[in-house]
Amino acid sequence: MKLMRVGPAGAERPVLYADGRHHDLSALTPDIDGAFFASGGPDRVRAARDLPELDVTGLRVGPPVARPGVVLCVGQNYAAHAAESGAAPPETPIVFYKAPNTVVGPYDDVLVPRGATATDWEVELAVVIGRRARYLESPAQSLAHVAGYLVANDVSERDFQLRDSGGQWSKGKSCETFQPLGPWLVTPDEIPDVQDLGLRSWVNGEPRQDSRTADMIFDVAYLIWHLSQYTVLDPGDVINTGTPEGVALSGRFPYLRPGDVVEVEVDGLGRQRVTMAAA
Repeated sequence: MKLMRVGPAGAERPVLYADGRHHDLSALTPDIDGAFFASGGPDRVRAARDLPELDVTGLRVGPPVARPGVVLCVGQNYAAHAAESGAAPPETPIVFYKAPNTVVGPYDDVLVPRGATATDWEVELAVVIGRRARYLESPAQSLAHVAGYLVANDVSERDFQLRDSGGQWSKGKSCETFQPLGPWLVTPDEIPDVQDLGLRSWVNGEPRQDSRTADMIFDVAYLIWHLSQYTVLDPGDVINTGTPEGVALSGRFPYLRPGDVVEVEVDGLGRQRVTMAAA
């Protein structure tokens, strides 16, 4: 099942995308958010019949999940990316937060911040929590708490993140528009193996990243279990699971400037295309 939201920012409409058609879910839920997942929303959608079709021609595609309580991110979760960042692979997950108001749609403009000189792209598999996860006993319990998966671009401003950080990364991660999500939230039943998905990125049509989730140091199930030992994960929360090698921080590519076009995709989850613009 593919869930999405269409319409102006702040007034998106919940939609089911199935068999090449879009169906309006407004009669079942006001939005696709934490309350939707906590109240069994996906089951209501599966049970619904004769959902009205919706013509989405010309409508903006918003992020597939509204107002996440938190956006939790895992750093250096691919060994090759840790190496290109000048670091050894972590022995325990590196975790940081992005401000939830960084979330935008998969085709929205992404703003290069004022004073920025090192804005970077990062294709990632993102996880949306569907059931509260608190002190899970083992990673074997984790995937039962997942509402779905989606494409994320963990946009980063490296000077803010590393040079001006003050010792943590959030300054370089929480700039406005720095979390494009979507186009869809894909439910777990459509993803046979979340640890065998390809991730790719392009800048102005030129390939940058090309890897697989099999190369993660800490897999999705482990990450959810691990995080649940330190914080409560609530329905609608988003977890970025890390990016593979091939970013500008490596020194092999130029950083992003206004006018650049960044595309990212994950197998089965769709493809984003954003244009960089000046803040």
